[in-house]
Amino acid sequence: MRYYLPKKEKYWYVLTVSLVLSFVWVIVLKLLLGIIFKNDTAYLNILSQSTTLRFGFGFLMIGCISTVSLLWFTQQDFIQTENQKRAVEQLAKDAELFKLRQQLHPHFLFNSLNSISALIVSQPEKARHMVQQLSDFLRGTLKKEEHVLNSLNEELQQLQLYLDIEKVRFGHRLNTVIQVEESARLLQVPALLLQPAVENAIKFGLYDVIGAVTITIHATIQGNSLQIEITNPFDEHTSQTAGGTGFGLASIKRRLFLIFGRADLLTTTAHNHIFTATILIPQKNESTYY
Repeated sequence: MRYYLPKKEKYWYVLTVSLVLSFVWVIVLKLLLGIIFKNDTAYLNILSQSTTLRFGFGFLMIGCISTVSLLWFTQQDFIQTENQKRAVEQLAKDAELFKLRQQLHPHFLFNSLNSISALIVSQPEKARHMVQQLSDFLRGTLKKEEHVLNSLNEELQQLQLYLDIEKVRFGHRLNTVIQVEESARLLQVPALLLQPAVENAIKFGLYDVIGAVTITIHATIQGNSLQIEITNPFDEHTSQTAGGTGFGLASIKRRLFLIFGRADLLTTTAHNHIFTATILIPQKNESTYY
Protein backbone atom coordinates (compact mmCIF):
# COMPACT_ATOMS: atom_id res chain seq x y z
CA MET A 1 0.00 0.00 0.00
CA ARG A 2 2.87 2.34 0.72
CA TYR A 3 4.43 1.96 -2.72
CA TYR A 4 1.30 1.34 -4.77
CA LEU A 5 -2.15 2.66 -3.89
CA PRO A 6 -4.77 1.89 -6.54
CA LYS A 7 -7.18 4.71 -7.34
CA LYS A 8 -9.92 2.37 -8.57
CA GLU A 9 -11.04 -1.13 -7.55
CA LYS A 10 -9.31 -0.76 -4.19
CA TYR A 11 -11.33 -3.46 -2.49
CA TRP A 12 -10.67 -6.00 -5.24
CA TYR A 13 -7.01 -5.14 -4.85
CA VAL A 14 -7.17 -5.77 -1.07
CA LEU A 15 -9.02 -9.07 -1.61
CA THR A 16 -6.48 -10.29 -4.17
CA VAL A 17 -3.49 -9.28 -2.06
CA SER A 18 -5.00 -10.93 1.03
CA LEU A 19 -5.70 -14.19 -0.79
CA VAL A 20 -2.22 -14.35 -2.35
CA LEU A 21 -0.42 -13.48 0.88
CA SER A 22 -2.57 -15.94 2.86
CA PHE A 23 -1.74 -18.72 0.43
CA VAL A 24 1.97 -17.91 0.59
CA TRP A 25 1.79 -17.71 4.40
CA VAL A 26 0.18 -21.16 4.67
CA ILE A 27 2.70 -22.78 2.32
CA VAL A 28 5.72 -21.22 4.06
CA LEU A 29 4.32 -22.05 7.52
CA LYS A 30 3.58 -25.64 6.52
CA LEU A 31 7.09 -26.11 5.11
CA LEU A 32 8.78 -24.60 8.16
CA LEU A 33 6.71 -26.55 10.68
CA GLY A 34 7.15 -29.71 8.61
CA ILE A 35 10.93 -29.31 8.83
CA ILE A 36 10.90 -28.48 12.54
CA PHE A 37 8.53 -31.31 13.54
CA LYS A 38 9.48 -33.82 10.84
CA ASN A 39 9.77 -36.65 13.38
CA ASP A 40 6.42 -35.89 15.10
CA THR A 41 3.87 -37.86 13.06
CA ALA A 42 0.90 -36.81 15.18
CA TYR A 43 1.66 -33.10 14.82
CA LEU A 44 2.22 -33.50 11.08
CA ASN A 45 -1.24 -35.07 10.78
CA ILE A 46 -2.78 -32.17 12.73
CA LEU A 47 -0.83 -29.71 10.56
CA SER A 48 -2.17 -31.33 7.39
CA GLN A 49 -5.76 -31.37 8.66
CA SER A 50 -5.69 -27.73 9.82
CA THR A 51 -4.45 -26.22 6.57
CA THR A 52 -7.86 -24.80 5.68
CA LEU A 53 -8.31 -23.36 9.16
CA ARG A 54 -4.86 -21.79 9.08
CA PHE A 55 -5.56 -20.34 5.65
CA GLY A 56 -8.82 -18.79 6.89
CA PHE A 57 -7.15 -17.36 9.99
CA GLY A 58 -4.30 -15.93 7.90
CA PHE A 59 -6.75 -14.47 5.39
CA LEU A 60 -8.69 -12.69 8.15
CA MET A 61 -5.54 -11.29 9.75
CA ILE A 62 -3.94 -10.17 6.49
CA GLY A 63 -7.28 -8.83 5.22
CA CYS A 64 -7.73 -6.70 8.34
CA ILE A 65 -4.17 -5.38 8.14
CA SER A 66 -4.58 -4.67 4.41
CA THR A 67 -7.87 -2.82 4.99
CA VAL A 68 -6.37 -0.69 7.76
CA SER A 69 -3.35 0.05 5.55
CA LEU A 70 -5.65 0.97 2.68
CA LEU A 71 -7.60 3.41 4.86
CA TRP A 72 -4.42 4.90 6.32
CA PHE A 73 -2.62 5.48 3.04
CA THR A 74 -5.83 6.68 1.35
CA GLN A 75 -6.18 9.28 4.12
CA GLN A 76 -2.54 10.30 3.72
CA ASP A 77 -3.01 10.60 -0.04
CA PHE A 78 -6.14 12.71 0.50
CA ILE A 79 -4.30 15.02 2.93
CA GLN A 80 -1.42 15.43 0.49
CA THR A 81 -3.84 16.19 -2.36
CA GLU A 82 -5.69 18.76 -0.24
CA ASN A 83 -2.41 20.42 0.78
CA GLN A 84 -1.37 20.66 -2.86
CA LYS A 85 -4.80 22.04 -3.77
CA ARG A 86 -4.59 24.67 -1.04
CA ALA A 87 -1.06 25.59 -2.13
CA VAL A 88 -2.22 26.07 -5.73
CA GLU A 89 -5.23 28.11 -4.58
CA GLN A 90 -2.99 30.25 -2.39
CA LEU A 91 -0.62 30.88 -5.30
CA ALA A 92 -3.60 31.86 -7.46
CA LYS A 93 -4.87 34.22 -4.72
CA ASP A 94 -1.42 35.77 -4.28
CA ALA A 95 -1.11 36.25 -8.03
CA GLU A 96 -4.52 37.89 -8.24
CA LEU A 97 -3.81 40.11 -5.22
CA PHE A 98 -0.50 41.16 -6.79
CA LYS A 99 -2.25 41.92 -10.07
CA LEU A 100 -4.91 43.99 -8.30
CA ARG A 101 -2.32 45.95 -6.36
CA GLN A 102 -0.34 46.64 -9.52
CA GLN A 103 -3.45 48.24 -11.01
CA LEU A 104 -4.11 50.57 -8.07
CA HIS A 105 -1.83 53.51 -8.83
CA PRO A 106 -1.52 54.11 -12.60
CA HIS A 107 -4.23 56.78 -12.83
CA PHE A 108 -2.97 58.51 -9.71
CA LEU A 109 0.62 58.36 -10.97
CA PHE A 110 -0.26 59.71 -14.42
CA ASN A 111 -2.35 62.52 -12.96
CA SER A 112 0.43 63.44 -10.53
CA LEU A 113 3.04 63.52 -13.30
CA ASN A 114 0.75 65.71 -15.42
CA SER A 115 0.31 68.08 -12.49
CA ILE A 116 4.07 68.19 -11.92
CA SER A 117 4.59 68.92 -15.59
CA ALA A 118 2.14 71.82 -15.41
CA LEU A 119 3.79 73.24 -12.26
CA ILE A 120 7.39 73.05 -13.48
CA VAL A 121 7.20 76.34 -15.39
CA SER A 122 4.74 78.32 -13.28
CA GLN A 123 5.61 77.08 -9.78
CA PRO A 124 8.91 75.14 -9.84
CA GLU A 125 9.21 75.00 -6.04
CA LYS A 126 5.78 73.44 -5.69
CA ALA A 127 6.61 71.00 -8.51
CA ARG A 128 9.85 70.01 -6.73
CA HIS A 129 7.92 69.52 -3.47
CA MET A 130 5.33 67.39 -5.24
CA VAL A 131 8.06 65.20 -6.78
CA GLN A 132 9.47 64.60 -3.29
CA GLN A 133 6.03 63.70 -1.95
CA LEU A 134 5.40 61.36 -4.86
CA SER A 135 8.77 59.72 -4.25
CA ASP A 136 7.98 59.19 -0.56
CA PHE A 137 4.58 57.76 -1.40
CA LEU A 138 5.91 55.29 -3.97
CA ARG A 139 8.76 54.27 -1.65
CA GLY A 140 6.25 53.51 1.10
CA THR A 141 4.13 51.58 -1.39
CA LEU A 142 7.05 49.34 -2.34
CA LYS A 143 7.89 48.66 1.30
CA LYS A 144 4.31 47.65 2.05
CA GLU A 145 4.30 45.12 -0.79
CA GLU A 146 6.05 42.72 1.59
CA HIS A 147 3.18 42.72 4.10
CA VAL A 148 -0.44 41.63 3.74
CA LEU A 149 -1.63 43.46 6.85
CA ASN A 150 -0.54 46.68 8.52
CA SER A 151 -1.83 48.72 11.42
CA LEU A 152 -4.44 51.37 10.68
CA ASN A 153 -2.04 54.01 11.96
CA GLU A 154 0.58 52.99 9.33
CA GLU A 155 -2.05 53.06 6.61
CA LEU A 156 -3.17 56.53 7.64
CA GLN A 157 0.42 57.78 7.50
CA GLN A 158 0.78 56.41 3.97
CA LEU A 159 -2.62 57.82 3.04
CA GLN A 160 -1.57 61.27 4.25
CA LEU A 161 1.26 61.30 1.69
CA TYR A 162 -1.28 60.57 -1.01
CA LEU A 163 -3.60 63.31 0.24
CA ASP A 164 -0.75 65.82 0.33
CA ILE A 165 -0.08 65.16 -3.33
CA GLU A 166 -3.75 65.46 -4.24
CA LYS A 167 -4.04 68.72 -2.32
CA VAL A 168 -1.25 70.15 -4.46
CA ARG A 169 -3.25 69.17 -7.53
CA PHE A 170 -6.64 70.45 -6.38
CA GLY A 171 -5.57 73.24 -4.02
CA HIS A 172 -8.25 74.69 -1.76
CA ARG A 173 -10.97 72.59 -3.44
CA LEU A 174 -9.93 69.45 -1.54
CA ASN A 175 -10.52 69.23 2.18
CA THR A 176 -10.21 66.07 4.24
CA VAL A 177 -11.44 65.17 7.69
CA ILE A 178 -10.00 62.07 9.36
CA GLN A 179 -11.72 60.87 12.52
CA VAL A 180 -10.25 57.75 14.13
CA GLU A 181 -10.86 56.19 17.53
CA GLU A 182 -7.54 55.95 19.36
CA SER A 183 -8.17 52.29 20.22
CA ALA A 184 -8.67 51.54 16.52
CA ARG A 185 -5.28 52.80 15.36
CA LEU A 186 -3.50 49.55 16.20
CA LEU A 187 -6.04 47.31 14.46
CA GLN A 188 -5.00 45.51 11.29
CA VAL A 189 -5.99 46.43 7.74
CA PRO A 190 -4.86 45.07 4.36
CA ALA A 191 -1.93 47.08 3.05
CA LEU A 192 -2.83 49.98 0.74
CA LEU A 193 -6.57 49.35 1.05
CA LEU A 194 -7.58 52.93 1.92
CA GLN A 195 -5.78 54.70 -0.92
CA PRO A 196 -7.98 53.39 -3.79
CA ALA A 197 -11.11 54.01 -1.68
CA VAL A 198 -10.11 57.63 -1.07
CA GLU A 199 -9.00 58.01 -4.69
CA ASN A 200 -12.47 56.86 -5.72
CA ALA A 201 -14.04 59.44 -3.37
CA ILE A 202 -11.85 62.23 -4.76
CA LYS A 203 -12.48 61.21 -8.35
CA PHE A 204 -16.27 61.23 -8.09
CA GLY A 205 -16.39 63.98 -5.49
CA LEU A 206 -14.25 66.67 -7.11
CA TYR A 207 -14.65 65.87 -10.80
CA ASP A 208 -18.42 66.43 -10.68
CA VAL A 209 -18.46 69.38 -8.28
CA ILE A 210 -17.20 72.92 -8.97
CA GLY A 211 -16.65 74.22 -5.44
CA ALA A 212 -14.73 72.95 -2.45
CA VAL A 213 -15.33 69.36 -1.38
CA THR A 214 -14.76 67.61 1.93
CA ILE A 215 -13.81 63.94 2.02
CA THR A 216 -14.46 62.33 5.40
CA ILE A 217 -12.75 59.22 6.75
CA HIS A 218 -14.24 57.80 9.93
CA ALA A 219 -12.79 54.69 11.62
CA THR A 220 -14.44 52.97 14.59
CA ILE A 221 -14.48 49.60 16.30
CA GLN A 222 -17.64 47.58 15.72
CA GLY A 223 -17.58 44.40 17.79
CA ASN A 224 -14.53 42.42 16.70
CA SER A 225 -14.13 44.33 13.47
CA LEU A 226 -12.71 47.64 12.29
CA GLN A 227 -15.24 49.76 10.40
CA ILE A 228 -14.05 52.50 8.06
CA GLU A 229 -16.49 54.89 6.41
CA ILE A 230 -15.39 57.13 3.54
CA THR A 231 -17.88 59.76 2.43
CA ASN A 232 -17.86 62.24 -0.43
CA PRO A 233 -20.44 64.49 -2.10
CA PHE A 234 -21.58 63.60 -5.60
CA ASP A 235 -23.91 64.80 -8.30
CA GLU A 236 -26.68 62.28 -8.88
CA HIS A 237 -27.14 63.42 -12.47
CA THR A 238 -23.54 62.98 -13.61
CA SER A 239 -22.00 60.50 -11.21
CA GLN A 240 -22.19 56.71 -11.48
CA THR A 241 -20.84 55.95 -8.01
CA ALA A 242 -24.13 54.94 -6.47
CA GLY A 243 -23.83 51.49 -7.98
CA GLY A 244 -20.32 51.06 -6.69
CA THR A 245 -19.07 49.63 -9.99
CA GLY A 246 -15.85 51.60 -10.34
CA PHE A 247 -12.52 49.77 -10.47
CA GLY A 248 -11.41 51.24 -7.13
CA LEU A 249 -14.32 49.83 -5.15
CA ALA A 250 -14.47 46.63 -7.19
CA SER A 251 -10.78 45.96 -6.53
CA ILE A 252 -11.24 46.60 -2.80
CA LYS A 253 -14.16 44.19 -2.64
CA ARG A 254 -12.20 41.54 -4.51
CA ARG A 255 -9.14 41.96 -2.27
CA LEU A 256 -11.25 41.66 0.88
CA PHE A 257 -12.82 38.48 -0.48
CA LEU A 258 -9.43 36.97 -1.33
CA ILE A 259 -7.99 37.80 2.10
CA PHE A 260 -10.97 37.10 4.37
CA GLY A 261 -13.16 34.85 2.24
CA ARG A 262 -16.22 37.10 2.66
CA ALA A 263 -18.13 39.09 0.04
CA ASP A 264 -20.05 41.36 2.44
CA LEU A 265 -17.19 43.48 3.77
CA LEU A 266 -17.73 46.46 1.43
CA THR A 267 -21.09 48.22 1.19
CA THR A 268 -22.05 51.50 -0.45
CA THR A 269 -24.93 53.90 0.09
CA ALA A 270 -25.99 57.14 -1.58
CA HIS A 271 -28.32 59.60 0.17
CA ASN A 272 -28.87 63.35 -0.14
CA HIS A 273 -25.94 63.80 -2.55
CA ILE A 274 -23.57 62.03 -0.14
CA PHE A 275 -21.93 58.77 -1.17
CA THR A 276 -20.62 56.49 1.59
CA ALA A 277 -18.36 53.46 1.21
CA THR A 278 -18.26 51.33 4.35
CA ILE A 279 -15.42 48.82 4.79
CA LEU A 280 -15.60 46.20 7.52
CA ILE A 281 -12.29 44.51 8.38
CA PRO A 282 -12.51 41.45 10.67
CA GLN A 283 -9.73 41.08 13.21
CA LYS A 284 -7.85 37.87 14.04
CA ASN A 285 -10.16 36.71 16.79
CA GLU A 286 -13.10 36.72 14.37
CA SER A 287 -11.76 35.68 11.02
CA THR A 288 -9.11 33.35 9.68
CA TYR A 289 -6.74 35.03 7.26
CA TYR A 290 -5.91 33.31 4.03
